[in-house]
Amino acid sequence: MQACLRTQTPVVAPAPAPGAAPPVGVPRLRLEPVNTVSLNTPLFLTAPSGDTVRLFVVEKGGVVRILDRATGVARPTLFLDLTGQIATAGEQGLLGLAFHPNFAQNQNRFFYVYVSVAGFTEIRRYQVSNTDPDRADPSTSTLVIRVDQRLPDGSLFTNHKAGWLGFGPDGYLYAALGDGGGGGDPTGRGQSLDSLLGKMLRLDVNNDQFPADPARNYAIPADNPCVGQAGVAEEIWSIGLRNPWRPSFDRGTGDFYIADVGQDDREEVNISTAADGAGRGINYGWDVMEGSLCFPSNAACSSTGLTLPAVEYDHGSGCSITGGYVYRGSAPALQALRGTYFYGDFCAGFVRSFRLVSGAVTEHAIWPLSPGNITSFGEDAAGELYIMTSGGGLLRIMPE
Repeated sequence: MQACLRTQTPVVAPAPAPGAAPPVGVPRLRLEPVNTVSLNTPLFLTAPSGDTVRLFVVEKGGVVRILDRATGVARPTLFLDLTGQIATAGEQGLLGLAFHPNFAQNQNRFFYVYVSVAGFTEIRRYQVSNTDPDRADPSTSTLVIRVDQRLPDGSLFTNHKAGWLGFGPDGYLYAALGDGGGGGDPTGRGQSLDSLLGKMLRLDVNNDQFPADPARNYAIPADNPCVGQAGVAEEIWSIGLRNPWRPSFDRGTGDFYIADVGQDDREEVNISTAADGAGRGINYGWDVMEGSLCFPSNAACSSTGLTLPAVEYDHGSGCSITGGYVYRGSAPALQALRGTYFYGDFCAGFVRSFRLVSGAVTEHAIWPLSPGNITSFGEDAAGELYIMTSGGGLLRIMPE
């Protein structure tokens, strides 16, 4: 394995099993419906920093809608409409949205989307209309990066596209890519350092290091772990991911949480603290391991150099993890939950939470909430949290 990856990783103590009820002393929660318009497979929710009026909701088919944060009423026009312009079969679609950290201050008002297009994943940059702040200008579409998802024979799996985008505390754009699909990572992309699939990428979108290449409109941060390594993709930040679904940074600490959907046995949450590099050079194990188990389960393997998950559960509890957020909102009744990470499962529909204290998982709990098939969590500009469901639901997490 290349020297750019860490060979010594933190020892993660096994997380306690979740309790049957939330910890004593924290508020009880309920889910409040937000949307007054039907949503078609909502996959993400976000807002530009400082914008406490609007919620931007991503739909799989290619639409971004703006909802009023207070009333849930949708703006009369779509913010962005890529319907019919992208691939949506299987787990493809419009999968991610991130606003530039200086969105409000920058007259260009850049935002970035993650889309599937005919065998490729594309990250694109757009600008908001000069005449309507509630509409994107489609003519400003600029390709940031295109990643080939095809197999050597030209065929394509339509699963494991991941799709999260987010700016880190360092101002760089992070992008989560799945292993390209098919059962068991058939071409070994998760551990291959010359492939961008099965990786977390870290890009400098404020500069262009490749002006002659129209498919690479970004620069590589000088402190990315594999910079200068021959035969290695320098965009890589972390490796060994299968289908990371909805990672997030803790806006209070900078710790990086990555929920990764499992194959046969384990769903997992990986955590790399800011003090430990927020994932820099980490190998999360896929497809050598699935969670804390060797993969396949009857194989022998070594966990040397691999970082095991902080939390995992087997498929007796659920089958497809949905990552969430650490609560950092300002609702007076929820302040006892500050620092609590929430996550869920698409199949089982449960909502669970835990805290990370001095590197150990504590207060691991199951909440008596039943939202349905959870496609994503969302976080607004004020730090309040939301849940989206495959049936079109958008629910705000509220105190009882």
